[in-house]
Amino acid sequence: MKVSVSQENLARGLSIVNRAIENRPTMPVLGNVLLEAEEARLRLSTVNATLGMDITCWIGAKVHTPGAITLPARTFADLVSNLSPEQVDLTLDSPTQTVNLRCGGTRANIKGIDADEFPPVQRNDGGDLAMDGRVLKEMINQTVFAAATDDNRPILTGVQTRLEGNVITMTASDGYRLAVRTARLEQEFDPPVQMVIPGRALVEVARIIGDEDSEVLISLPSDRAQVMFHTKNVDIASQLLDGKFPDVTAIIPKTYSTATVVATSDLLRACQRAEIFARDSAYTGRIYVKPPQAAGAPGEVMVASRSAERGDNEGVLDANVEGESLDISFNIRYLIDVLRVIHSENVVLESNGSTNPGVIRPQGRDDFIHVIMPMSV
Repeated sequence: MKVSVSQENLARGLSIVNRAIENRPTMPVLGNVLLEAEEARLRLSTVNATLGMDITCWIGAKVHTPGAITLPARTFADLVSNLSPEQVDLTLDSPTQTVNLRCGGTRANIKGIDADEFPPVQRNDGGDLAMDGRVLKEMINQTVFAAATDDNRPILTGVQTRLEGNVITMTASDGYRLAVRTARLEQEFDPPVQMVIPGRALVEVARIIGDEDSEVLISLPSDRAQVMFHTKNVDIASQLLDGKFPDVTAIIPKTYSTATVVATSDLLRACQRAEIFARDSAYTGRIYVKPPQAAGAPGEVMVASRSAERGDNEGVLDANVEGESLDISFNIRYLIDVLRVIHSENVVLESNGSTNPGVIRPQGRDDFIHVIMPMSV
């Protein structure tokens, strides 16, 4: 193998695929990145056997001699990221499985492992579904943060994805909060298709979707319990989670006694200030909602937090309030998480009282809803 690539493109490609590398690989080759030079491009691939995920990235290259080798992923990435921004020449010495690297005044030899020892990597087989890249990225960002991060209930570490008719629905919940996001599709699905995709894999999918990815192709599971996402230059394949996702949508309230509309950015900043003092009290933040005291006057939302050792904080915001007054406590970090992914100017907060869940959604949109369980004080 002999190939020439730009340092910038090689560094960027390695930064993408190396996110699949395990901290403690069970086999030495799983800590390596597979390099395959063919047809005027260099293909980089990594595999995470524990998560059942692999990432492949293509970069333009001048291929003098086709070939393949695996190199220590982190060593190779660290070296490339510190090279001068020039052409990088890679030459494989097959008998010793060593790659000679040349870039400007730098010379290095990197010992690798034969490519035949690398596990099979899922290849691009087209796609069963095409989605707007911007929409898919927003759907993932508005749901995946609500998935569980511990393995007490493994199924909750994933995002349930359901295709029914011309609607795709993503649902995530860790038992304390729930995020549901829907979008329209150009295709129809009958019968419905349902799967639970690991949250870790979806985080990487959202990360690699760039402005140039106007369309993302999705290969749905067939004989293998695996889903694959294809962007312009990157593929991510992931095993699906096994098990039945609970019907968490049953907790979404159908009615409310208090509805509040407040500026999203103002409420986010108030919550961020409250978090500073809430750290000593299990991140408890208190929300007080007061209806207007006179006709034509604004209502109020106050976000408060208290620390026995460091002090307290209150932030008062003008709001449009309908219904009863409200005194409710939430994990302030959960509020911050959802407000960060709502891009509408105003947000709606609805509740049926201090012991009932709070519902948060962007004003004027019905494609996203977030439910947070209250905290007892």
